[in-house]
Amino acid sequence: MTSTSSIGSAVTVLTRDDISIATRAADKFTQLYYTTYDSPSRLADLPNFYRPVSSLTWNGKPLQGPDGLRSLIEKMPPTKHEMQSFDCHPIPGASPPSLLVTVSGTVVHGKPAPHAPGQRSKSVEGQARVYSQTFMLVPDSAAAPSQPGEPAKYYIGADALRFVG
Repeated sequence: MTSTSSIGSAVTVLTRDDISIATRAADKFTQLYYTTYDSPSRLADLPNFYRPVSSLTWNGKPLQGPDGLRSLIEKMPPTKHEMQSFDCHPIPGASPPSLLVTVSGTVVHGKPAPHAPGQRSKSVEGQARVYSQTFMLVPDSAAAPSQPGEPAKYYIGADALRFVG
């Protein structure tokens, strides 16, 4: 499958290899991102995925860059993400292309809460919540060049998370 995009007078064609490399980059990114998010060192490590120009929207609340993310997660209890699925779309126009990555899954904030069958806790802490998260990954020009066939290195240019359940 080949995808084409016309930007100005230039035409960019994505090949199966481009899509395969982009999907591998997105898979590697999502695994690393959520492992980092759920780690005890997330306050120090997770902001490294972002740049000062990165925009975040967390359940409708706008934040900016690593400092905005840090202000959000420093007040948050520990998390455990279970990624159910992800999809990746390379955005033609640059080489390597930016990537639009959508993720769905569940997240528990705090320790899982025991409760009797049929009863719901009034607090969301400890409850699994369904989320949808969309990332725009931008090639990181400051990173060391990738080898041919190796996924490019990316930073998060935009991040939008919404709880859907």
